[in-house]
Amino acid sequence: MNALDRRFLAAIAAVVAFAATAAAQVVQGSSTPTKVHVRSGSLTLGALLWRPNGKGPFPAVLFNHGSARKQDRFIELLGPLFARHGYVFLFLYRRGLGLSVGQGTYSTDLLDRERTTNDQDAANRLQVRLLETDERDDALAAIAFLRALPEVDPLRVGLVGQSFGGSLALLVAERDSTLRAVIDFAGGAQSWERSPDLRDRLLTAVRRSSVPTFFIHAANDYSVKPGETLAAEMSKLGKLYRLHIFPPVGQKAGDGHGFIHLAPERWETEVFEFLDDQMRR
Repeated sequence: MNALDRRFLAAIAAVVAFAATAAAQVVQGSSTPTKVHVRSGSLTLGALLWRPNGKGPFPAVLFNHGSARKQDRFIELLGPLFARHGYVFLFLYRRGLGLSVGQGTYSTDLLDRERTTNDQDAANRLQVRLLETDERDDALAAIAFLRALPEVDPLRVGLVGQSFGGSLALLVAERDSTLRAVIDFAGGAQSWERSPDLRDRLLTAVRRSSVPTFFIHAANDYSVKPGETLAAEMSKLGKLYRLHIFPPVGQKAGDGHGFIHLAPERWETEVFEFLDDQMRR
């Protein structure tokens, strides 16, 4: 074997070793969360925290959940998945739900009450008020909590949100320009057509935000116009964004809206490529 052959084989061995190390990093992480508490004003909200294996400091992600009253399917999937990819992952229960029962009233209950007492337009206006006040304040408190953890790099924090939580992520990014990335799964899809208040507010948010944002829908979501419209606005303003409308999932609009937990194998690669590009540079 000549010197050239030896150098070639050494280079191949180095590539294989690097790939093996990268693969090992992807599969490391805790599948068991720790219960934690986040102070937001006078409230103490419950949350679940997953940590990757190793010393850190690690990048971190706050997940803003949607309006469903049961969140088990998101918790069981997302926390371990993000930890395996090397991210500290915080699942914050919103006011009045899950580990935050007794801490304020759940927004879905407030909106149902407003719709019954008044009408849908009144509920639309209330939704926007909640997003830009109590809900955003709680998310900002959770971000501060993450940044204070010794295993978190405070300069590498991002947001992931689904449905109501996707809309919330955009409003949080409007307020906190130090966030490194936002992933918006189906934000505003159920409300977009019926709520000009929400449409206007989310457009304002992306105009003000400087945070790179990835908009994601399944084609059979209730509406894909939120992602298309907001991505077009960011494009017009020269801001960093990505938009992907994935093929339909299941048979119903509700299936498409639940794309995040029904078909993670479809979005996993792209989402973590986007996060890694923005948060590991």
